[in-house]
Amino acid sequence: MITFTVALVVLVLGYFIYGAIVERVFGPDNKRVTPCYTHRDGVDYMPMATWRVFLIQFLNIAGTGPIFGAIMGILFGPAAYLWIVFGCIFAGAVHDYLSGMISLRKNGASLPELIGDELGTPMRHIMRVISMVLMILVGAVFVITPADLLHSLASGWSFSSPVFWGAVIFIYYILATILPIDAVIGRIYPVFGFALLFMAVGVGSGVFIHDGWMPEITDQFVGNHPKGLAMFPMLCITIACGAISGFHATQSPMMARCLRNERLARPVFYGAMITEGIVALIWAGAAIKFAGSYEALANMGTPAVVVNEICSTWLGKFGMVLAVLGVVAAPITSGDTALRAARLIVADMTHLKQNSIKSRLLLAVPIFALVIVLFLVDFDILWRYFAWINQTIAMITLWGITVYLRRHNKFFWISLVPAMFMTVVTVSYIMVAPEGFSLPYAVGIITGIVAMVAAAVWFFLHKVKKADDVEEKSPEEATDKE
Repeated sequence: MITFTVALVVLVLGYFIYGAIVERVFGPDNKRVTPCYTHRDGVDYMPMATWRVFLIQFLNIAGTGPIFGAIMGILFGPAAYLWIVFGCIFAGAVHDYLSGMISLRKNGASLPELIGDELGTPMRHIMRVISMVLMILVGAVFVITPADLLHSLASGWSFSSPVFWGAVIFIYYILATILPIDAVIGRIYPVFGFALLFMAVGVGSGVFIHDGWMPEITDQFVGNHPKGLAMFPMLCITIACGAISGFHATQSPMMARCLRNERLARPVFYGAMITEGIVALIWAGAAIKFAGSYEALANMGTPAVVVNEICSTWLGKFGMVLAVLGVVAAPITSGDTALRAARLIVADMTHLKQNSIKSRLLLAVPIFALVIVLFLVDFDILWRYFAWINQTIAMITLWGITVYLRRHNKFFWISLVPAMFMTVVTVSYIMVAPEGFSLPYAVGIITGIVAMVAAAVWFFLHKVKKADDVEEKSPEEATDKE
């Protein structure tokens, strides 16, 4: 319990101390006019209240990620607490804040365009492809999964079926993707955001109120994972959204187009990530305390089952409602923004303005068609690579951020160190993972370290144009030239 409590306090302090340091390094300008005013179109660019932007950003990046990932991650032992805390403060929140701020400076440009400006045309194209793959995968799986759950909850209804609920969710996705951001997302997200936070507070209170065993670093640093998985790099892939996630950087441009002042970026971007880390920490602690041991937790079933058991036992009937929100509404609110982000990525790539419904449908319809195609095929194998793709995007984003900071004569070490670390994580994982090359563990780790050293050498030897020589372009003005 001591380790959990200290970790919780450190996370909160991380926002106020290290978050302020990162903000000072970048240097937000509260007099600079933000894209929501300079590019206001009533669809994607529009000023919104800070609390609303925060809740939308929080729900965008959260979903079930910090809940399910943390429940699975605590099986690695109390090391999961450390990864959530230090990963969140020094990597994830830095990644989210700086990618959001760079998007602000580039008039709300989407992630592939930001990375292309810093790492070159080939990487721009790579990021366009893998970002779109990630967005469409999220959109597809977060139709199927909640549809199955809704069918099981409404099994007594004559019209209930996975197909019916899938159609309902898909129609909602279409509306959320093409309508102005304040028409659907801006109205629904704050409600679900409050519900997710309320659930975290209720479960967090249960951690302190109820009796039970919790691991301490002083007793056992690494748990005996039931599948015998090595802590590194598996833990860093298992707990993504609660520590660092590339998906976040694909979502930040949406809120960068709605922020009214650059000074609001720290509470929105850095703050939302810290909040997500707190949610992940709470669920990691709640899961192991409720189960009583690693073996018992592993035998409880899927993370969705664990969430249902904890909420119904600790929070009663109201907890059941919150559990439904957690396992049904949360993934839906990740799927809709993923598809909206996909539309914005294609819009930035094609330089097609999105102020008319016709232009939005022109881009959205092919995206929806791809999602439907995935409904008709078995994409389980492709989905296995989701976690790795997600963390690879985070790694590439951190390298792009580091080049940007160097170009602007800023203290780039705040992103360079996590970029190097995540390089080792992503490369070594794909080398040793069953869905990767299945190489011996030592070979995988050595390969990851070699890749990290090579990337660092490239960074320090690579000549970059200083900010004075490179214009920060809007999405419409961006080109694919070096």
